[in-house]
This record gives sequence, C-alpha cells and structure tokens, in this order.
Amino acid sequence: MQFLKKNYEKVLLGLVLVGLVVSVGFLVVLVSKEKEAQEERRTKIFNRPVKPIEAADTTALEVLLAKADSPLALDLSSSNKVFNPVRWQKDANGKPLRNPAGSELRNLQVVKISPLYFVLTLDSVSVSDSGVRYVLGLDQQSKARAAKRQYYVSKGDKKDLFSVVEVRGPAENPTALVLELTDSGERVSIAKEHPFRRVDGYMADLKYPPENRSFLARRTGATLSFGGSEYNLVAITEDEVVLSAPSGKKTSIKSLAGLETR
Repeated sequence: MQFLKKNYEKVLLGLVLVGLVVSVGFLVVLVSKEKEAQEERRTKIFNRPVKPIEAADTTALEVLLAKADSPLALDLSSSNKVFNPVRWQKDANGKPLRNPAGSELRNLQVVKISPLYFVLTLDSVSVSDSGVRYVLGLDQQSKARAAKRQYYVSKGDKKDLFSVVEVRGPAENPTALVLELTDSGERVSIAKEHPFRRVDGYMADLKYPPENRSFLARRTGATLSFGGSEYNLVAITEDEVVLSAPSGKKTSIKSLAGLETR
C-alpha cells in the first residue's frame, strides 16, 4: 500500500498509456475491416430481378393523329347563320317557307323533260312539164324559233342539211326517197307515211315553289330568273338539266318525272 501511495501517479499514467496503445491497435483493426467492407461493397454484383418497361399509353396521341388526318371542314354556306342568315318566303298558298340564301337551286324542280326532234317528211309530189319535184318538210324543234320549212327538190339536189341521193319506185309516185344528212353523213329514207325522225335535243318544264314561278318549254341557252339571281340553262339531257350560277358554278338537277316522249 505504501508503494501505491508513493507511486499512484505513475501507476495511473501507465494504465492510461496501456489504454491508448489498446485503442490505437483497435483503431487499426477497425480501419482495416472498414476498408475490406468498402471494397466488398464496391465489387459486389447485385442480381436483382429486372422488370420489363411497360409500354407507354399512346391512346391520346392516336386520337389526336386521327383528328389530324381528318381536318375540320367549316360549312360557311348552308348551316352558317352569321354569313348566311335564314331567309323566309311565302309559298303558293301564302304559308311561310324557309328558303336560306344560297339554296335556291335546291328548291328548283324539273317537272318534265321532253325530246325535241329533227323531222323530215315527204309532203307531196309535183309533176309539171319541167319534171317531177318533191316537196319535203323539215321541222327542227330544237331551234329557238322552231317552224316547219318546205323544200322543193329533185333527185341530185343538195341543200344545207341534206341532199337527195335516190328515188325509189316510179318518179311520179315514189315508194321512198333516200336522203344523205349533211351533219352526220347518214343515209335515211322517207315516204309519205314514214317520215324520218331523230332526237335533236330536249326542252324542260321547271318550277320554283318559293316564288310560285314556272318556266315552261325552256331550251338550252335560256335564262331563268328566280331567288334574286339569274341562271343560265347550259345543258338538258333525257333525265336532268344543268344550270350555271352567276359565279360560274354549275349544278345538275334530276327530273322528277323523267323523260316524256311525244
């Protein structure tokens, strides 16, 4: 005890030094183990299951692309009420009729279409001292002022629309005359009871109910005035008419009754 009392300071210092040596040794071991752990973590391969990437949802984009393929069409002619206000008119009975501006041709009706003929007839035979003459009738119904004309001809005569090629049978009482048509070169025969007839055009009867107007027996080239505008009748076939608007746009209208022969 006397020794400890005299040297306790040295004993404490020795214990402290021993503790420090032990601590330094422990730190060396700890640092070494930490380095090994870090190296192991750096080189370790992690085999985790890999999930495939889910396909992106492109539904919204596909919808937009479909809309882009079908561009929006603006109707500024029929349904638009800003540039084309609705117009009302009275019909034949005095009742209000919705007739929007720009729809005049939709309300025009082709009531009837009739054929126009090119007709050649042998009207009579004239016998005189100068010879035999034949009286031929020509009716061109497609002309604006159609009127039957008569020609006095003999065999071999040439006119503007036909020429007499042959006389069959007795000259004074022929069974037929053979004619050659100038426009087509076709040869046709006519007799008193058998005229030659071909379709040479058409005329049409039209009606515009919003104004209770009728256009009867109109031929190609006629002008129709209705709905505040004038329209040219540029063509007529056996089942439709074609009109040209002031803008130059052409519209075809089918006949309600079809072709009427006469």
